[in-house]
Amino acid sequence: MIDIQNLSMSLSSAGRPVTILKEIYLHVPQKELLAIVGPSGSGKSTLLGLMAGLDRPTAGSIVIDGIDLSTLSEDALATLRREKIGMVFQSFHLIPTMTALENVQIPLELQGKTNAAQEAKRLMTAVGLEARFDHYPVQLSGGEQQRVAVARAYAGSPALLLADEPTGNLDSKNGTRVIDLLLDLHRDLGNTFVLVTHDMALAERADRIITLRDGEIVEEHTHT
Repeated sequence: MIDIQNLSMSLSSAGRPVTILKEIYLHVPQKELLAIVGPSGSGKSTLLGLMAGLDRPTAGSIVIDGIDLSTLSEDALATLRREKIGMVFQSFHLIPTMTALENVQIPLELQGKTNAAQEAKRLMTAVGLEARFDHYPVQLSGGEQQRVAVARAYAGSPALLLADEPTGNLDSKNGTRVIDLLLDLHRDLGNTFVLVTHDMALAERADRIITLRDGEIVEEHTHT
């Protein structure tokens, strides 16, 4: 599903290059749940963003479902994300002027789904928010907003789900509920799931854990 070869990422700071990632090699097969862990500043979120095509690496390649991201235009990358990739962020990123249901419905409409409203209602019900269709994000708790974000991420049943600290802004109770929901959906739909987290208890529920430190993969552990 994901094949990364010799990936490096550098940025310029005060006129000097700063290395974020260097010489990353990583293969993520279909249906695997991969957890990426490591200290703050180790490059975890950068790696996830590169997988999503939100930025371009300094060197190396990322192939998603047989498609080399380096060959795609910005419009083609947006199409790839819309058709194949769901994303869940720490900060929810809901559209504040739209209801919870509309936030889930929008990506379905962009995919050209003729039953977008019905599918959005099904997804909202699946995450336990059938009573919150007409609520705006400001009217929802943090846990509810993140569940809307999960429903939105699963709109169109993406082959790949990318989650960046999805419980980072939640208390332990809501965090557990959101993670259980994500893992249940992953199991039921059989997609590939890459998760960035600081929570080692959560990481231990993954099929495999890789540890980043100073932009390099320094450890790998597979659960059998």
